[in-house]
Amino acid sequence: MQTYETDLNAWANEQARLLRAGRFDLLDIEHLAGEIEDVGKSEQRELASRMAVLLAHLLKWQHQPERRGASWEKTIKAQRKDIRYALGESPSLEPKLQEPAWLDMVWTRAVAQAVNETGLDTFPEVCPWAVRDEVLAETWWPGSE
Repeated sequence: MQTYETDLNAWANEQARLLRAGRFDLLDIEHLAGEIEDVGKSEQRELASRMAVLLAHLLKWQHQPERRGASWEKTIKAQRKDIRYALGESPSLEPKLQEPAWLDMVWTRAVAQAVNETGLDTFPEVCPWAVRDEVLAETWWPGSE
């Protein structure tokens, strides 16, 4: 029997085999519970990462209109699509989009990325856009209002 500490992959495969075989008495319940919780955290991190990339590109789009191009446009469209897909696959992530602390963390990451990529440091302290009606809307682009 593999242990969680010595070979995570072998352990996970063995736990899956035990589950399918109905051998619940042999399961490593504590580590299984932790791994299941980590799946949810991973989904949240993925959503935050995609939102930060999207927001950084929207900032660049707004603040550097002379540099707008197909690459930025494709990245914005791809991130919006991937976020919609993630929310469709895991609807329980939807409330994150309205959570002030989560949005602040994502915005901070986005601004740091935009500053790093543009050299500009004139971005707002808080996100000026409505997440649902603007940031994630397929037809909305900053600077076009």
